[in-house]
Amino acid sequence: MRRLLTYRDARLLLSGQTLSAFGDWAMFIVMAVWMKTLTGSSARAGLVFLVLGLGAFAAPLGGLLADRVRRRPLMIACDLALGASVLLLLLVHDRSDAWVIYLVALLYGAVGMVFYPAQTALLRVMLPEELLADANGALSTMRQGLRIVAPLAGAGLYAAFGGGPVVVLDAATFGGSALLMSRMRVAEERPQPLEHHFLREVTAGVEHVWRTLPLRQITAGTTLALLVTGFTETLIFSVIQHLGHKPSFFGVLATLQGIGSIAGGLTAATILRRFGDVRTVGIGIGLFGLCGILLAVPSLAVVTAGFVVAGLGVVWAIVAFTTAIQTRTPLAIQGRVDAACEVSLSVAQTVSIGTGAALSTLVDYRILLVAMAAVVAVSAAYMLTRRDEVPETAAQQVAA
Repeated sequence: MRRLLTYRDARLLLSGQTLSAFGDWAMFIVMAVWMKTLTGSSARAGLVFLVLGLGAFAAPLGGLLADRVRRRPLMIACDLALGASVLLLLLVHDRSDAWVIYLVALLYGAVGMVFYPAQTALLRVMLPEELLADANGALSTMRQGLRIVAPLAGAGLYAAFGGGPVVVLDAATFGGSALLMSRMRVAEERPQPLEHHFLREVTAGVEHVWRTLPLRQITAGTTLALLVTGFTETLIFSVIQHLGHKPSFFGVLATLQGIGSIAGGLTAATILRRFGDVRTVGIGIGLFGLCGILLAVPSLAVVTAGFVVAGLGVVWAIVAFTTAIQTRTPLAIQGRVDAACEVSLSVAQTVSIGTGAALSTLVDYRILLVAMAAVVAVSAAYMLTRRDEVPETAAQQVAA
C-alpha cells in the first residue's frame, strides 16, 4: 500500500473516489427513504435499488465507449454528468414527482457502467502490473469503509433538513472527484478506431472471456454462486426475526460486514499473490458460502461472525476478479471485458434475489440458507481445483 501511495495519480484517484463514494452511499439510502416518505410504500422504496441495478444492462455499450475514448476525460465527464443528474432531485416536492427519483437512480446505474470499466482500464495504464491488486484492494477498502458511515450520515441529514442538502452534497462530491481527476498526469494513447462491425465490437469482451480459460472459469464459477447468493437479501430478515430483533438490527449487521470488508481490502493483495486470481476468487466465494451456514445457526454470536466472514470473502473475490480482468486482457478491450463479466454477474444476482424472495414464502429460511451454501461450495470447489495459469505479459497479449 505504501508503494502505491507514492504514485501521485493513484493518490488523486483514491481521494476523488473517496469523495464520490461517500456521496453515493449517502444518496442511495436517501433515495429509498425519500420514495418511502412520498408514497408510503415499502415496495416502491425497494424498487429504487432494482432500478439502480437495471443500469447493468447498459454495460456492453459502456464498455465499448470506455475502449474507444481516453479513460480519464471519460471518467471526468461521467462525474460531471452524474453531478448534474442528481440535481434533478431538487425538483421533487410531492408524490407526483416520485418518478424523478427513479430516473436519477437509472442514470446512476447506467453511467456507472461507463465509469467503472474506464477506471479498471485506467489503473492498468497508471500503474505497474504488480500494484494492480494493491490499487483494487485500496479502492475496495475505502468504498466498504464508507459504506459503514455514509448511509447513516445521509439518513441523518435527510431527517434533519430534507432531501435538498443531501442532493447538493452528493453533487458536490462528484464535482470534487472530477476536479481531482483533472489534476492527474497519466498519459493515455488515443484508442484505435473500430475495426469490425459494430456488433462484433460490442461482443468482443464476451469472446475474450470465452477464449481465456482463467477468465472463463472465474466468470462461470462466480455466476453459478450468484444464482443463489441473492437469497440472503430476503432471508436475512428471517434470521433477524428468529434472533428476536427488529428489522432495523440489519444496520448493525451491515456494519459488521463492512468491518470484514475493510479487512478484506487490506489483505486481498497478499492473498492474491499467494494463491493466484482464480483460487482467490474461489476462497472468497467459499467464505460467503460459510456465511450461509453460520446464518442458519440460531446464535447471535455465530450470525455476527458470519457477517464479518461474508465481508472478508466478498472483497477478496471482487479484488481478485478485477485484477484478473486487468492482467489477462489486452488494454484495447479492457472496458468490454469488464462489462461482459458485469452483465453475467448482475443478471445472476437479480435472478437470485427474485427467486429467494419467492421461495422464502414457501420454504423454511434455514433450508434455503443450507441449499445456498451447498451451491456456493460447488462453485468454490470448482475454482479452487483449477490449475494456476500465469497471465500473459502485455507484449504477449498484443501479439496474440
